[in-house]
Amino acid sequence: MCLVNIAFQLEPELPLVIAANRDEFYHRPTAPSHWWEDAPGILAGRDLEKGGTWLGVSKAGRICALTNYRDPSQFSLKKESRGHIVRSFLEGEMDAWTFLNDLDKEKDRYPGFNIVAGTSETLYSYSSSSGEKPSLLPPGIHSVSNAFMNTPWPKTVKAKREMAACFQDQKALFSLLADETKAPDDVLPNTGVSIEWERMLSPIFIKSREYGTRCSTVIMMKADGTIEWRERTFEAGIFQNEQSFSFIKC
Repeated sequence: MCLVNIAFQLEPELPLVIAANRDEFYHRPTAPSHWWEDAPGILAGRDLEKGGTWLGVSKAGRICALTNYRDPSQFSLKKESRGHIVRSFLEGEMDAWTFLNDLDKEKDRYPGFNIVAGTSETLYSYSSSSGEKPSLLPPGIHSVSNAFMNTPWPKTVKAKREMAACFQDQKALFSLLADETKAPDDVLPNTGVSIEWERMLSPIFIKSREYGTRCSTVIMMKADGTIEWRERTFEAGIFQNEQSFSFIKC
């Protein structure tokens, strides 16, 4: 997952909205969102190479999203898959604050990551590469890509601005997630990859020969306990399918 946009506690009847894109190499096998057979309480897509996920919810109303922290020095390191962190939170009962503080003690087992975990009432964020402890996410519009939470990259600044105006509108959120506009070179971040890669990675929706946005997901968690999940999947930038789920947390 490479971009997670959050509207938190802005509307009493709609306390949490997430609009997210997952970016990955096209050759990496992936299953679209579904209820997991080996963990029946989890709704999420699945990385079929390592078995984890980047974004999911549970029937109990737990939610978790994870992005990679871009650090080329870690690309060749053999560490555990970050996708199992999301599953561990979703199928557990530990509160997010305790879970993330325990995770902080074991962060070196994984390449760098950012994580948001909790419920529609309380959310926490944590970045393993920041040197800081987990923190309570305040009400507002937030965005995290492959740097720390709310780092002002062109895509996160744009996503936050647009989401503030349309977080109640599912159609508009998918339009936001489909934005292929590349940022000018003079505002690109310097994350240690080549300028060609910085350009290619700069849009909200990424499309290239080998790597890009594999799915877009909009989650709406309502005050009455209803959770609505809609996902659009893509191959090489071409729309493939759409999955929709709606349930009441229990």
